[in-house]
Amino acid sequence: MPELPEVETTVRGLARVLNGRRLVEVEPRRADLRRAMPADLRQRLTGARVTGLGRRAKYGLIATDRGDTLVFHLGMSGRWRIDPGDIGKHDHLLLVTDEGRTLALNDPRRFGSLDLVASDSVETWPPFLALGPEPLGGTLDAAWLKRRFAGRSAAVKLLLLDQRIVAGLGNIYVCEALFRARIDPRRAGGRIGRARLRPLAEAIPAVLEDAIRAGGSTLRDFAAPDGELGYFAKSFDVYGREGEPCRSGCGGTVRRIVQGGRSTFFCPRCQR
Repeated sequence: MPELPEVETTVRGLARVLNGRRLVEVEPRRADLRRAMPADLRQRLTGARVTGLGRRAKYGLIATDRGDTLVFHLGMSGRWRIDPGDIGKHDHLLLVTDEGRTLALNDPRRFGSLDLVASDSVETWPPFLALGPEPLGGTLDAAWLKRRFAGRSAAVKLLLLDQRIVAGLGNIYVCEALFRARIDPRRAGGRIGRARLRPLAEAIPAVLEDAIRAGGSTLRDFAAPDGELGYFAKSFDVYGREGEPCRSGCGGTVRRIVQGGRSTFFCPRCQR
């Protein structure tokens, strides 16, 4: 599943082709993904000029000069293709710019979504209202985590996946951040002191920024808009490394467990 670094990488790739360009063709090729596409998507976007691109959590944002913002979510396997050689059955939305560039939203499993939101109401769009702070940009700190974890008996790994606590975190990078902070993913969030939460609050943006610089992970279906896969997966410290030696040098072995139906990778020796 594309996580925050993959979405950020996608948005940056799209910006090189879309920013400032007029959309001369907009072709929805089916009526729905995870939910129905806006019925007037073609009408509202055809002829509009893209004025900016951004990201909120795992959503990408494409703003236009008509006061509309196209909000996309890549779901489990979605990706944007730029100037594809052919249009396939999984290309569900086509955008053509005034430079003749074609962008295709490809989503084989159709767990993604497309919405049109008034640009001046994006911040108050209902799916965004409940989101916690962005993990990038310096707004996440140990004090926030301490407040949100207070009294909670749930495992810290599961709390970090709660989008109401931190927006945009996913399974891969939570595992990596907990490893860097040397915190056991099974530990109850409410029992972690502020002194230990401080390195966690620092590790979360650090691991995400490393992944963004590397172009996102190479897991399964994700590819950047230019078709190039990222390579951060080669640098994972624990994720996907079950049975391999811990890279901290502690002499431990990476273990895999299941939490909340998802695989968790960690080193039982150095993560406490």
